[in-house]
Amino acid sequence: MQFVTVRDFRSASRVVWDKLRHDGELVVTNNGKPAAIMLNVGDDFEETLAVLRQTKAMRAFNRMRIEAENRGLLSGDEIEAEIKNARSEHKMKHRKIL
Repeated sequence: MQFVTVRDFRSASRVVWDKLRHDGELVVTNNGKPAAIMLNVGDDFEETLAVLRQTKAMRAFNRMRIEAENRGLLSGDEIEAEIKNARSEHKMKHRKIL
């Protein structure tokens, strides 16, 4: 994965876009730290956006799960049972009646 600085992005944007087209992804750094990820989505914009949002939600959920377990609110098994319950209820609610 290629890294570009914010300065490069501003001053040599053509080179950055060429790198993005060629490599498919770039990390933009600010003060030496990763600040953003650029992806070449081509014709798959909606699909790529949906995958990114799903991944972001999964990461947030996992952080909440770890925090809940660390605080003693629910154990891992209790969390799994809640998830299974919610999925089951969701399926029942959205079943089509034939």
